[in-house]
Amino acid sequence: MRVSATPAGVPETAPPDPFAPVRAHGYVGLLVMTAVLGVPISAAAFGFLALVSRLESLTYTDLPEALGFDGTPSWWPVPLLAVAGLLVGLIIRHLPGEGGHKPAEGVASTGAPSAVELPGIALAALVSLGMGVVLGPEAPLITLGGGLAVFGARLVKRDIEPKASGVVGAAGSFAAISALLGSPLLGAFLLMEASGLGGPMLGVVLVPGLLAAGVGSLVFIGLGSWTGLGTYSLTLDNVPHADLPDAASFGWALVIGLAAAFLGTGIRRGALYAQARIERRRVPATVMMGAFVGLAALVYAEGSGYDGSQVLYSGQHGLEPLLAHSAGYSAGALVLLIVCKSVAYCASLSSFRGGLVFPSMFMGAVGGIALSRLPGLDLTSGFAMGIGAMCVAMLKLPMTSVLLATLLLGSPGLTVMPLVIVAVVVSYVVSLRLTPVPAAPAAAPPFGGQAGPS
Repeated sequence: MRVSATPAGVPETAPPDPFAPVRAHGYVGLLVMTAVLGVPISAAAFGFLALVSRLESLTYTDLPEALGFDGTPSWWPVPLLAVAGLLVGLIIRHLPGEGGHKPAEGVASTGAPSAVELPGIALAALVSLGMGVVLGPEAPLITLGGGLAVFGARLVKRDIEPKASGVVGAAGSFAAISALLGSPLLGAFLLMEASGLGGPMLGVVLVPGLLAAGVGSLVFIGLGSWTGLGTYSLTLDNVPHADLPDAASFGWALVIGLAAAFLGTGIRRGALYAQARIERRRVPATVMMGAFVGLAALVYAEGSGYDGSQVLYSGQHGLEPLLAHSAGYSAGALVLLIVCKSVAYCASLSSFRGGLVFPSMFMGAVGGIALSRLPGLDLTSGFAMGIGAMCVAMLKLPMTSVLLATLLLGSPGLTVMPLVIVAVVVSYVVSLRLTPVPAAPAAAPPFGGQAGPS
């Protein structure tokens, strides 16, 4: 016999259906809209990445040769990044939207920008990424994809509801980074973990997002084949064999997790400290930070004999050559690369616009390779653990960090996954302990009155 908790005479009410939005008639139309919008948004993302790649070669290789230099001088990044600082400083100061999300504050999880803010966000990211700043393209693409999707949806349906607009914006972000991380699922995990979606709402947003990501990935593949430019996806080939985990490698997982937590926390805190002061004198301070990034590249080039471009840019395209030619790097060169890249990364986070993922991966990979020279740690395990631990120290996204470090390596990634998980957990917990607790916002005065002493 079932005993009802409802008082006699009061009709029982069924609990609300959490999946009612999915069963609603308009949800099918929403799916169609996100699939259709995924095509132009992913095409725009592909064009953005192609333009960034062209700007990189134009400013770093073609321009010095046009000026009569025999190759790119080691000092070239200093004036190049100073000019980038001038342009980005002016864009942030004078165009709506302040150039988009501030990377020193973590992974972007804010709503879609307005249409008037999109040009400034795109320009700030293009200049930053194309001229050598140590940031990645994923954050601008997430923001631009969401903004373009909402803008397109409102052109089609002016009275679109706010909840539907949010779902469309999220799907636009899915489409924009659908192929960037090597798999639509990796981009989906990043967006889900960054936004904190869970429960029934996750399914409501996830299905349109995955549909847009699938469409976007097909567009990336098609455009890459048609143009011959490739897909700009994160891929690694010919990954060395990984040894099975043992006691020594688990010990190294603890060491790498601790080291990444301290390094990542130091970079983030330094960037936030500098950001607060740069914002007071935006243009000259951004010029100075740009020159500082270029100076870090110059120090590395003169100190190691390698090209200073290894310090610049996101590091996405440098991961595979780094792994393939790791035996040719001395321990001193690897340590110098970590130091110079860390300094340039911190300066870039404080003043320019871009994402955190790829520089974190590159720095973690360099650190893991350097430590693999010591007993008890093989190259592939160190490479993977360094990527995962450094990513979580900077992104604070543990699941995404594990997947980035393991799926990238193919079958060897499955072998080292237990080690990566340990390194990521250690780095995540320690970095959170090292991060100051945010101050609670001041309580709003009641009824809109002014706060103050009584």
